[in-house]
Amino acid sequence: MTDITTTNKAVLDFDHQIKEQADAFPTLSVLNNKGEIVDNDALERAALSDDDFKNIMKRMLLSRQLDIRSTKLAKQGRFGFFAPTAGQEASQMASSYAFNDDDWLMPGYRDIPEIIVKGWPIWKAILWSRGHVLGNVFTTEDGKPVNSWMPQIIIGAQYVEAAGIALGLKKRQKNAVAYSYTGDGGSSQGDFYEGVNFAGAYKANAVFFIQNNGFAISTPRELQTAATHLAAKGWSAGVPSIVVDGNDPIAVYLASKEARAWAVSGKGPVLIETLTNRLEAHSTAGDDPLRYREQDDIDTWWQKEPLLRMRKYMTDRGIWDSKQEEDYVSEVNEHIDSQIKIADAVSKQKISDFVKNTLEVPSYAMSEQITKLESEGK
Repeated sequence: MTDITTTNKAVLDFDHQIKEQADAFPTLSVLNNKGEIVDNDALERAALSDDDFKNIMKRMLLSRQLDIRSTKLAKQGRFGFFAPTAGQEASQMASSYAFNDDDWLMPGYRDIPEIIVKGWPIWKAILWSRGHVLGNVFTTEDGKPVNSWMPQIIIGAQYVEAAGIALGLKKRQKNAVAYSYTGDGGSSQGDFYEGVNFAGAYKANAVFFIQNNGFAISTPRELQTAATHLAAKGWSAGVPSIVVDGNDPIAVYLASKEARAWAVSGKGPVLIETLTNRLEAHSTAGDDPLRYREQDDIDTWWQKEPLLRMRKYMTDRGIWDSKQEEDYVSEVNEHIDSQIKIADAVSKQKISDFVKNTLEVPSYAMSEQITKLESEGK
């Protein structure tokens, strides 16, 4: 039996505490950088069929093409704000595959692809980037509701929104969860802590993701916080928290699937840190990543990106080939072309429209403004 003196010495051993934190979060990994399975038990636990693998691969390819096309449109002045997603396809698309239409997505501004695979038309995403009111209508092409909210520009605020929705789902005994994403920078925001703490205190049906892509906007992760793992921040709220290889689609899916099952059973939220990398600029708003990182580092991460390892694994299994990929990419780009045409055909908003859309019922002064603006054709 340990005596009080030994216990007290351990309590005051701060160096040991730091080491304990560093060792407390092993990384979940199933598919390594060479496209090889490193844990067959975990693969079986994921229970993914050949069709599931193809669907996840297609989601990641869709995300990559959206990234490529959106960046081009932004350079042409035909797209508004855009946050590149290249490198984070597994973190975003393999995770979202574990959730269903009844689950509520609370996205950040880099999470447009996750909303699209829930049924939100791409043309509305384009309008959202342009600041058009129709870009905040979350319905499918045929008018069915999409369980998502607008991508948050306020960093970390989506965690507070997710916590509230998650508690509502719990109180209504819904077989659903709220899931939300932020980046490593977002995990330093007050809203992050408040959202996780609230959800933890009430054991709300939530799954939180920290996409640790290495740089927030321009601050390297190691300079942003002294926390040895960002997942450790979930422990402060009593929330089960794990670290996952964010470039491993199978591990990300498995973690998300298990976290959803835990949360929807009433046991409370789970926090998942995905270790990935943002391979391009933080946004198309003038960011130059070479001002805060080296090209060699970027090139190294391009060799670890999720499409490479998933493609290798599926090809070796005989369930994927270059022809399937080329055909699907061609199909995606044709669809994007048609969606751009729809977005471009939508009438531009007038000043009077902005005033009308500010409040559900305009004030007397606003009504006067609307009348005046409309009389001037504005």
